[in-house]
Amino acid sequence: MPRRIDPPADLDAVRASYDRVAANYVAMRAGELGPHPWLRAVLGAFAETVRERGPVLDVGCGPGFVTAHLAGLGVDVAGVDLSPGMVAQARRLHPGLRFDVAPATDLGLADGSLGGVLGWWSLFNLPRDVLPAVLRSFAEALVPGGQVLVGTHVGEGDLVRTQGYGGVPVTWTTHLWLPGQLTAMLADAGLEPVAELRLPADASGHPQVAVTARRPG
Repeated sequence: MPRRIDPPADLDAVRASYDRVAANYVAMRAGELGPHPWLRAVLGAFAETVRERGPVLDVGCGPGFVTAHLAGLGVDVAGVDLSPGMVAQARRLHPGLRFDVAPATDLGLADGSLGGVLGWWSLFNLPRDVLPAVLRSFAEALVPGGQVLVGTHVGEGDLVRTQGYGGVPVTWTTHLWLPGQLTAMLADAGLEPVAELRLPADASGHPQVAVTARRPG
């Protein structure tokens, strides 16, 4: 039975914020993979590992750039995002792919239904007491051998954002995580470590990390 997770208190404010920035996000080409060969390499390895294990869900897909990249690598992939504005952009840009509106806390994932789950710089707005439960829901949705790939900003503490993507007013908090904290949460969710890629600070001013873990079996 799908796990019920209480929604964050700021869910509506975060959704509205991403709706407001969606057009600028696309216009500024934020999240595109062209300039990032190491990130493409991580996604390539992920795709090679999971594409024969079942469908993949890109959680927090935004305008679908990474969803489309995985589809181009032969992955049966769909995207889901909290923001209807982002999903509208994804459907416009990638009409051949499936995108739905839903928060990470209410995906209704059936146990053993997915070959992979992607949280690609899309989970850092989840409060610290919510992310572990979301990762557990991902783990339970995997088939044996399926993988979760999470990318996020590295650091300590929380950053309250009031502007984003061209000065658009936003209301959200970026929760920074140390790599060890992230891998510990994935282990607590019942997953085994596979690989970890650490990258230096990007335009956000913070280092980055991508961590992959698999469901045993």
